[in-house]
Amino acid sequence: MSKTAGRTGTVKVFIADGSRMSCQLIAAALRRARYRTRVVGYAIDGNGIREGLDENEADVAVIGARLEEEALAGFDVTRQIRALHSKPWVVMLLDSSKPTMVVEAFRAGARGVFSRDQSSELLCKCIHAVHQGQIWASSKELHFVLEALGTALPARAISPRGSGLLTKREEAVVNLVTEGLTNRDISQQLNLSVHTVRNYLFRIFNKVGTSNRLELALYAINRREPDSQQISLAAIAAPRIDASQAMSASRS
Repeated sequence: MSKTAGRTGTVKVFIADGSRMSCQLIAAALRRARYRTRVVGYAIDGNGIREGLDENEADVAVIGARLEEEALAGFDVTRQIRALHSKPWVVMLLDSSKPTMVVEAFRAGARGVFSRDQSSELLCKCIHAVHQGQIWASSKELHFVLEALGTALPARAISPRGSGLLTKREEAVVNLVTEGLTNRDISQQLNLSVHTVRNYLFRIFNKVGTSNRLELALYAINRREPDSQQISLAAIAAPRIDASQAMSASRS
């Protein structure tokens, strides 16, 4: 085992893919790799993933874009995980690195994308990098994301189409998300159950056209008056990454 692998410690991993055999093969490959990982559970559909993550503490979830229900179910499940849980971070297994697939994975809240034609050893390296707060993607994949951010995200963030669509309670949830509160914190502030807060967030995402908490906060900030827009996104975004690490992770 390399010194790097030893220093990072054991990463707890949850696996989700389209079949039990596929999950078991991925788990077996992770156990053989030199990077220290421990598989804490696996599932093949959305309900199984949600239940598995509630029952098992995981640092990173490896989720296939194609689950048992349908070809792209993994994207919806990833959105739900990021809305409901502060962790695990998600690595999405993609059948191809087409621009639409890569961009959708990151928009759903994934912290890394990984192609199925790559090695299990590299997948372990990806998992550990994401666990350490890095973003895992090739230069080509990052180019797809930057192009999408340069066109789609600003238009969505400043779009007024959500104006007037939210109820007062939904507006309150949005404001607390922008302040960086977790779902549990919001539930305590508004005297709601955590489950109810999750449902509010799903409805809000659909109404204003956002996919995750960061986009929702950007949307809310851009609706405010200019003198009230001086707010840090550090509380709602992931921990800050060094410039040398941000938006890149070695795929050697």
